[in-house]
Amino acid sequence: MKKRSYAYFIAITVGIFISLAVGFLSSLVTIQAIPDWYMGLKKPFFAPPNWLFSPVWTLLYLLMGWAAGSVWHYGRRHRWGKTALYHFGAQLIFNGLWSLVFFGLRSPLLGLLVIITLWILIERTIYWFRLVDKKAAFLLYPYLFWVSFATVLNGALFYLN
Repeated sequence: MKKRSYAYFIAITVGIFISLAVGFLSSLVTIQAIPDWYMGLKKPFFAPPNWLFSPVWTLLYLLMGWAAGSVWHYGRRHRWGKTALYHFGAQLIFNGLWSLVFFGLRSPLLGLLVIITLWILIERTIYWFRLVDKKAAFLLYPYLFWVSFATVLNGALFYLN
């Protein structure tokens, strides 16, 4: 087994902190809209219960942060490291933007446009991460799958409301 350096663990910690910070800031808008606006929306049969979102997103932010930290660490010596992290940063911005648009502006239509863009950015991030660290790219697949589901859910909420 390959010995991990101290710098590797620092990079992972920073990546996780940044990802969780975006999740926390997004949750401030989300939490305010759930009791009144979101609860009043017509939901499709496949909408998960509200309690499920917080643990799923927490796990996803941990995986995202771990992946970003790993790419940051290994990317220092890889020609595509910066490109991979630029894509990660862009998708992280759109991740936070989705909550602001969907819950803050209470707009399922604009939310759908943002989440489609987010999905594309996640796919591109996985592509670039794979060039730097295949294991880091693998850590992003649950995120891609969840955002795929969230995109369908967002589309259904737009259609039903």
